[in-house]
Amino acid sequence: MIEFKQVSYNHPDGTNALNNINLKIKKNSITAIVGNNGAGKTTLAKHINGLLKPSEGEVIIENNSTKKSSVAELSRNVGMVFQNANHQLFADTVKNEILFGLKNFGFDQDYIDKRYELMTNLFDLRKYEEISPLKLSGGEKKKVCLASVLAWNPEILILDEPTVGQDELQKNILFEFINTLHSNNKTIIVISHDIEFLWRLQPNIITMSDGRIIEINSPEKIFTDKELINKVGLIPPQIIKIFNGLGIEKDIPINLEDACKRIQGLMEE
Repeated sequence: MIEFKQVSYNHPDGTNALNNINLKIKKNSITAIVGNNGAGKTTLAKHINGLLKPSEGEVIIENNSTKKSSVAELSRNVGMVFQNANHQLFADTVKNEILFGLKNFGFDQDYIDKRYELMTNLFDLRKYEEISPLKLSGGEKKKVCLASVLAWNPEILILDEPTVGQDELQKNILFEFINTLHSNNKTIIVISHDIEFLWRLQPNIITMSDGRIIEINSPEKIFTDKELINKVGLIPPQIIKIFNGLGIEKDIPINLEDACKRIQGLMEE
């Protein structure tokens, strides 16, 4: 369980970034955080892995207050992939980037070898292993960041804009991997503007604006609420637009195959 208790946070210059956040994220869940730029999404996420500490209130991770835990202690169980890969990459080679966390947390060599092989195969990175990650394209850098954090298999995984720079193949791989992690009892938190990806993923959605939580609900409830999405600057998924155009606002299909079947059924009526 992740719990925020009346959490507020002010930047060093005094600017308020989070305002009285009360939130519970269930263990083994998939949760997305959405909202316009400056809504407080990443600031909220950084309180989960201890990179930021509340100005007021408390964040509890598995019954432990982040105020009493170091980032190093929290990071064993809370992994975060930043939006900007350049803020995360530091090793001289892709191989050492992926191996760093595994070695730092003291895993045995057999486990390290297995996880390294899994990550490099999953993200197709073996061909880059002796290259500096900073020399890669934006999309490849993001893959290295994902691999380096997923390598040590944290219980809680925070992904900040994970689909940026990724093609459809890599998005599909990411989608399948998130669901695999979820089936293995991991807690996944995704910060994203990629509404099409979130519609397919079907997480519980936290909607934020101006440092506050506006609503927590299912994707269908969030993305069909026209007043809400206008307020937080979201664009509904294409599939919702299509079915709304047909006069359907409830029980909207999640994937293209089901959408086609539904439309075919409507045409036959």
